[in-house]
Amino acid sequence: MIRIGLISAATYGPTYRGEDVPRTPGSFHGTAFSSAFNGYDEAKSKQYEWTFSASGKRIEDACVVKVWDPHKEWAERLADTCLIDEVCDTAEECADGVDAVIIVDDGSGEQHKYARHPLQNGIPTFCDKPLAMTAKAAREIADFAKSTGTPFMSASSLRFVPDIVALRDELPQLGDVHLATTACANELVYYGIHALSMAYAVLGRGAASCINVGQADRNIVRIRYETGLDVVLMVAERDYMRAGYQISVYGTKGWRTVQPDLTDLYCYLLERFIHLVKTGDESVPLDEEVELIACLEAGKRSLEEGREITLAEVLA
Repeated sequence: MIRIGLISAATYGPTYRGEDVPRTPGSFHGTAFSSAFNGYDEAKSKQYEWTFSASGKRIEDACVVKVWDPHKEWAERLADTCLIDEVCDTAEECADGVDAVIIVDDGSGEQHKYARHPLQNGIPTFCDKPLAMTAKAAREIADFAKSTGTPFMSASSLRFVPDIVALRDELPQLGDVHLATTACANELVYYGIHALSMAYAVLGRGAASCINVGQADRNIVRIRYETGLDVVLMVAERDYMRAGYQISVYGTKGWRTVQPDLTDLYCYLLERFIHLVKTGDESVPLDEEVELIACLEAGKRSLEEGREITLAEVLA
């Protein structure tokens, strides 16, 4: 049984926009991850006013044994509801004496800061999406992880849902692919990572430049690959666009559009991390995740500066 320390898991505050937003009780990812590994007490999950997203599927070969959150009272309630043995006083304590660490998306876009302690102590670590809000920050933590030799993973859960895996496997039947589109709602980097991760899961890496021909809060980003492939990424705030997750791939022999079934999506992600802990086999190379963040940042800068931005510029 793999023993997991779960960090920043019991409250959520979307401060990634630079606003001072208070953390609210509960967390979609924190509660879903906890219940996927440990199960949960349904009655206790309903006795608090909090965000609680129960996993419908269990992962049997690992369990959460420690939890930490800056709001200890909510960490205690999460622990009580999801049968977690220990509530820690610090993130570092939560990462000690375990077999693996999972750092939950807490709304900051800076959760990677909790990764250094377990990485330098040889504890395999997963950092929830996004790895960082800028390519520079993403590359810094990726380089640090490489320097330690400790297994490290960061990815969107959309990479691993069966519909996306099936589309990747079907790709040769579509012939040569020159165009693709992918879309989702909300902020370009923080949520657009989901849409772009689907494209990367299906088409692979190799982006060279981005140009954003959209408007404020309505992003239309043409991503050009080194091979000449063009991917159009559309991400808009909810005031302008209500969309789930979509990807279309166009080849010389056919085309496919997929709106993936998101049932149990977190479990597919967590299973890939547990596979990494057991085998050391990477599902998503760190350099690929850094490139993905760089692509999103280049799209953001392109709209601000009114020009095409190369990934080399963003990564310089």
